[in-house]
Amino acid sequence: MTDRNDDLFAAARAVTPGGVNSPVRAYGSVGGIPRFLASAAGARVTDAAGVEYVDLVASWGPALLGHAHPEVVAAVQEAAARGLSFGAPTEGEVELAALIVDRVRFGDARPVERVRLVSTGTEATMTAIRLARGATGRDLLVKFSGHYHGHSDGLLAEAGSGVATLALPGSAGVPAPVAAQTLVIGYNDPDALAAVFAEHGDRIAAVIVEASAANMGVVAPLPGFNRLIAETAHAHGALMILDEVLTGFRVHPAGFWGLQAQSGEEYLPDIVTFGKVVGGGMPLAALGGRAEVMELLAPLGPVYQAGTLSGNPLSVAAGLATLRLATPDVYEKIDAASERLSRALDAALSDAGVTHAVAKAGNLFNASFRASAPRDYAEAQAQESFRYAPFFHSMREQGVALPPSVFEAWFLTAAHGDEELELIERALPAAAAAAARAQA
Repeated sequence: MTDRNDDLFAAARAVTPGGVNSPVRAYGSVGGIPRFLASAAGARVTDAAGVEYVDLVASWGPALLGHAHPEVVAAVQEAAARGLSFGAPTEGEVELAALIVDRVRFGDARPVERVRLVSTGTEATMTAIRLARGATGRDLLVKFSGHYHGHSDGLLAEAGSGVATLALPGSAGVPAPVAAQTLVIGYNDPDALAAVFAEHGDRIAAVIVEASAANMGVVAPLPGFNRLIAETAHAHGALMILDEVLTGFRVHPAGFWGLQAQSGEEYLPDIVTFGKVVGGGMPLAALGGRAEVMELLAPLGPVYQAGTLSGNPLSVAAGLATLRLATPDVYEKIDAASERLSRALDAALSDAGVTHAVAKAGNLFNASFRASAPRDYAEAQAQESFRYAPFFHSMREQGVALPPSVFEAWFLTAAHGDEELELIERALPAAAAAAARAQA
């Protein structure tokens, strides 16, 4: 017998490529039929067949407060009643930009002085790269193997996340001359960073880097590595683009940069990109940076960017409500839950005799099926990833929704209480046993 999810997936494949609107949702690396979600509230989601799950996807990060938080929903409803889109400036845009500027600081350090709102993370990183090229008059971009910065041309080589899940080296449809403008080097490798600047330093416009890699599994930067990127780029007249689309306001009130600043690691990126949490689950992203760099954007400067739905009032309302509610106690609660589940995950896999490491960066974590946490893309790929599919399906059968890829972070929310955490903890031993039985 089929359930509603089977029927919907069959119908979707008849009208949508692969039956999904973003590749990793197709369950390509874990197998089976995707769950079509019908509703969500707090820490739980319900699929089209009426089955409820404790959620560790959190819409891939934005649901910091939990799904359908009443105050966020009310803010969006109130905004919708005033009009869905104006194509003109609104007061909310000013308030959200000011809130971002105010949050992204630590002591006297302020890497963000001006903010431009856009609609997607891909648009934010694409604009940041164009801005860096306009600011420096140079063409080359340095990125790190396994880091994902959206699907714009030139950024998909060894890009992690869905690309890693589908085992694609890049993407068809990207002209070779465009791809040639991107130089890909190993992550957490100071020698590779020095070498690429030694050879191409006077042609490099910027280095783009995830604040902490989380699209090849969670791979934190080695101590001092982000600072080294900034220092190396600046020594050669290039810029540092810190991609906080995923980590921004997810792991600390000021993003992963703020978390590092708090631990004593001082560096200033030139451009920072934000997404996910900043829009509270609605389509919204942003880029920000020093005033002299950001004011090169039109209409003040020669670097063009525009968007009819940029600063959409519904998205702005959701972002404002989310950030205003994201108080220090929210982060403390999520951090504590992350530590608790990380320990439980480690214990369950250890008890089952599964080779593993629990990789962490702030409150982001996931299981890597190798003896030590990966430091780069090559190590992330060199794991017994075949163990994840049975682990994933066992958790789902027990009422826990995990990301359908071993290369994704697990996300908690402020709505995960003891009841949800205990359910997850009870499910882990059977899932670990299933992973132990897996065959390559």
